[in-house]
Amino acid sequence: MNVVVSIGGSVLAPALGANRVEAHAEVIRELADDGCSVGAVVGGGGVAREYITTARDIGANEIELDQLGIGVTRLNARLLIAALGEAVVPAPAKTYEEAGEAIRNGDVCVMGGVAPAQTTDAVSAALAEYTNADLLVYATSVPGVFSADPNEDPHAERFDRLTASELVDVIAGIEMTAGSSAPVDLLAAKIIQRSGMRTIVLDGTEPDRIASAVRYGDHEGTDVIPEGVGDEPTYWAENER
Repeated sequence: MNVVVSIGGSVLAPALGANRVEAHAEVIRELADDGCSVGAVVGGGGVAREYITTARDIGANEIELDQLGIGVTRLNARLLIAALGEAVVPAPAKTYEEAGEAIRNGDVCVMGGVAPAQTTDAVSAALAEYTNADLLVYATSVPGVFSADPNEDPHAERFDRLTASELVDVIAGIEMTAGSSAPVDLLAAKIIQRSGMRTIVLDGTEPDRIASAVRYGDHEGTDVIPEGVGDEPTYWAENER
């Protein structure tokens, strides 16, 4: 099984500390030991936003801000690599070709950002498409995809499952609302739609939730189901509790 796990920076390192990073690394190691080919993509989180805000205040342009954010994601990726030890490529991959080759060779590969104007949400979706992954998991700080930003709207509805087209429509509606935050950005949603990638969006603040979703399909997040396939995924069919 080939899986790509996208770990938000605010999930991996809301504040610098070894325990949370090590716990996420342990889940990735366990999945690899189970026989999964694993690619991980790490976001920048609050630290990246602080750097970007400060740089904007001193006059940096948007490309410079994007490059600064990419740098932070790669620092976070290096934290995860350090925690993974010997079972991982020793530096963040900077291209999909580099990451894909590592995964095909049986190594765990970790990425941060790749290019300006592209979030790590989109990098994760593109890596999953490039490597023909069986599953893409977004480990976010919210428990799935909602009809609106749950931090702004107490009546926001969480979706148990969506088609990829429905995901695009939902995310587009959230992103059109100034100041709102979606768990997956619009470019990522469109890549998921294009590729037909089965995707799970879940609360990854407890790393074991990622493992349960990959191994058994058990989670309390949102399943994104490609058009034209059955509702019941089979990527964990050979696993038993």
